[in-house]
Amino acid sequence: MPVGLIALALGGFGIGLTEFVIMGLLPEVAADFAVSEAAAGWFISGYALAVVVGALVLTAAVARFDRKPVLAVLLVLFIVGNLISAVSVEYWVMMAGRIVAALSHGAFFGIGAVVAAGMVAPTRKAAAIAIMFTGLTAANVLGVPFGTLLGQAAGWRSTFWAITVIGVIALVGILALVPGSGRGAEPAGGLRGELRAFRSSQVWLSIAVTILGYGGMFGAFTYIAFTLTDVSGFDAAMVPWLLIVFGVGLFAGNTLGGKAADKNVDRTLLVVLSVLVLVLVLFALTAANQVLTVASLLLMGGFGFATVPGLQMRVMKYAEGAPSLASGANIGAFNVGNALGAWLGGVTITAGLGYTSPIWAGAGLTLLGLGVMAIAAARARNASRGEAPDGGSLAAEATEPAAQLPAAAG
Repeated sequence: MPVGLIALALGGFGIGLTEFVIMGLLPEVAADFAVSEAAAGWFISGYALAVVVGALVLTAAVARFDRKPVLAVLLVLFIVGNLISAVSVEYWVMMAGRIVAALSHGAFFGIGAVVAAGMVAPTRKAAAIAIMFTGLTAANVLGVPFGTLLGQAAGWRSTFWAITVIGVIALVGILALVPGSGRGAEPAGGLRGELRAFRSSQVWLSIAVTILGYGGMFGAFTYIAFTLTDVSGFDAAMVPWLLIVFGVGLFAGNTLGGKAADKNVDRTLLVVLSVLVLVLVLFALTAANQVLTVASLLLMGGFGFATVPGLQMRVMKYAEGAPSLASGANIGAFNVGNALGAWLGGVTITAGLGYTSPIWAGAGLTLLGLGVMAIAAARARNASRGEAPDGGSLAAEATEPAAQLPAAAG
């Protein structure tokens, strides 16, 4: 394993911690700024929206530059954003810090995924991407609980000081350990070259699968605390520990999903999405049973995040040798899916359908994602045979995949 992947994973850990740890610190933050919890919640929503903007705008703006220095600059932006949050004494200063940090999120993961894939042999690309995203899963499993405990014990700002330090360490690691261009990676192609990726229908289909498939899992997860306490009957004090179970599933799913995607990305996504639909349905039906609920949390996290390396790899595979912007756009798509799933789950609860309704809604979204994935896989198979459903040729699209990526470069 190239040691540079560890530096990328550490950057991912810090960014994931920035995104999620504030959920456990909202009461302290709201009290400190003397605002309602709903107003404090905008620190989460504002971050998510800024991720989407950064994933598209920042990635496009830096498309003509070499990727390693771009990653370094993005981490500097991340460090500055968290430093602003750590020293903020006013609500809008804190919001500015959150937005500045979030702008680096999508571009870092999007470009970092391309760099990670370029550091390994062609048969290890998805696994390399999975290693980078291990930082994000570790942030959920370990970072969020310990970051919350630190913030509760020493003040919420101490958590953001700690994240700032993590960012500095990750920056040093990337400068020292990540190769300048990755093994066999091509020079950056500029914005015009990067936009070529969006001529591929497979890129758009992959982004749609990301929104629907990941959005279904996240929609079920958003209101999980209510499900665990009001339906499963767990004490509220048990919720953080149950979320660690979910995080363990994320970690395992990310690792195994990456290995499977390296063998056959489309088959992996079809199988994983199918099982995820089944898991969500069974979870909704058995949420009143505590033992089955714990098992469902583990499996939902596992199969939900097992899609991530494959989805990222698939977008890059069809990006015509200009994968950075498409990769960043797919990171934005994950966050669009988060927002869609959370919104739909909220609609079902508001409609009085109960606290298992977001799980049902998530299953429905994931089923739609599975349908889109089936269409995308069928089109890819037809393209590989040079046949289109209308009788035309899809040979051009068949040449879009990995052969167009760097020789050793989702």
